[in-house]
Amino acid sequence: MKLSKGWIVLIVVIGLILLLVGWVTGINNNLVTKEEGVNTAWANVENVYQRRLDLIPNLVNTVKGVAKFEQQTLTAVIEARAKATSVQINPKNLDEGSLQKFQEAQNGVSSALGRLMVVVEKYPELKATQNFSELQAQLEGTENRITVERMKFNESAQAYNTYLRQFPNSMFAGMFGFQQKAYFKSQAGAEKAPEVQF
Repeated sequence: MKLSKGWIVLIVVIGLILLLVGWVTGINNNLVTKEEGVNTAWANVENVYQRRLDLIPNLVNTVKGVAKFEQQTLTAVIEARAKATSVQINPKNLDEGSLQKFQEAQNGVSSALGRLMVVVEKYPELKATQNFSELQAQLEGTENRITVERMKFNESAQAYNTYLRQFPNSMFAGMFGFQQKAYFKSQAGAEKAPEVQF
């Protein structure tokens, strides 16, 4: 049985279309996989930040219970926590602006907690309590976890962004609705060493 030229051409065209569809599907699936990796890394970042926010009420209550503490400092911590919990980000729209708002809110928490720890130095009886010591250790551990998860997020975002921008992926990424993800950046002024004076 011989196939006519028309059938051979049709089979070749269908084969090429199937190859093209498979190739484009592979690009889309890889983009989906990498984007899900970024979303997972973002969820881990949010998780450790939430852990820190969950520790703050216990820390504030412990400080209030032990010392006649400076109310302004406690209020600043509580307000920074409230602001940080109000900033919600959809990982699908993780652009520079939304990530910057998130970082600013979290930096406010870090700053308020830093001021609280400085003021705590004036109260040796507070530092000596077991509850405070445990909370302080948990906060320090959480800050380390935050650093690790932010680094993992940046690595996932870099892998995703690199794949997204490579040719020919970049041609299809926009068609499929994939956009670059923002990175965590260091705080302004972090490149300068702090001055230590004795």
